[in-house]
Amino acid sequence: MNLVANIDWDRWAAPALHGLRIVLILVIAWISIRVLQRAVRAVRMRVERRMGEAEGTGRAATLGRVLRYLIAVVVGTVAIMLVLGELGVSLAPILGAAGVVGLAIGFGAQSLVKDYFTGFFLLLEDQIRTGDIVTIAGISGSVEDITLRHVRLRDYDGNVHFVPNNLITTVTNMTRSFAFAVMDVGVAYRENVDEVMQVMRQVGRWMRADEAYADLILEDLEIAGVESLGASSVVVRCRFKVAPMQQWTVRREYLRRVKAAFDDQGIEIPYPHLTVYAGVDKKGDAPVLPLRMARQAANNGARQPAA
Repeated sequence: MNLVANIDWDRWAAPALHGLRIVLILVIAWISIRVLQRAVRAVRMRVERRMGEAEGTGRAATLGRVLRYLIAVVVGTVAIMLVLGELGVSLAPILGAAGVVGLAIGFGAQSLVKDYFTGFFLLLEDQIRTGDIVTIAGISGSVEDITLRHVRLRDYDGNVHFVPNNLITTVTNMTRSFAFAVMDVGVAYRENVDEVMQVMRQVGRWMRADEAYADLILEDLEIAGVESLGASSVVVRCRFKVAPMQQWTVRREYLRRVKAAFDDQGIEIPYPHLTVYAGVDKKGDAPVLPLRMARQAANNGARQPAA
């Protein structure tokens, strides 16, 4: 009893109070992190159920992972600062040094910081999804993975490209909502263009009636008209409105069927050729083409003995 009475309670009251505050700060920080991260998971699951798409699920999972990481960093940093304050450590020098160090790191890692900011907004604005066919930084391919650091693409040849997000200034997404399968068909100058267009429309109707392509083609064939007068052909442009990522499949099949239909109708798809024009004089008479070299070569071949 005398030992208990001799304890200097005033001496230990302040350290005990600081220790209790430190424990309380850590407990509150831990609870806050768990609650906020659970809230992020709940929102992510609700978004995934509402979207019901693999692409949307991947985007929500990536954003959820980023938000959970940020919550842990922010809450943990605040808790550490409060604990240091309870221990009597002056925060002003630490904050000043952190500012200087952060400034140096910022100058030395500008591209890395830009990677993270660009990657975050790519995900937040839903510019790219996993599985999309895109062109970024001059590289085209299928998106296999998106992180805050880079986008992983696989091109048609199977090559994998890792594109840092800080290099992405323009995103060309070829598989969002719908696409157009654009075809340029060249025919000979002697063909009737109106008849050619009629055959092209008929092939388009056959494709839409085909069960294998009915779900891929969203609208009837649209013929823009004569696109250009080439060196050896008249080019007619047309297009289908198709489901996402199906423009290449529809284009290849349509060109195959157009080739078969043109063969049946006797419509010529010409090879590139050159027409030699000798010219005419003032009376309208064409001069005789000099074939001296060809005749000489033929005569030389005739003189050679048989082997």
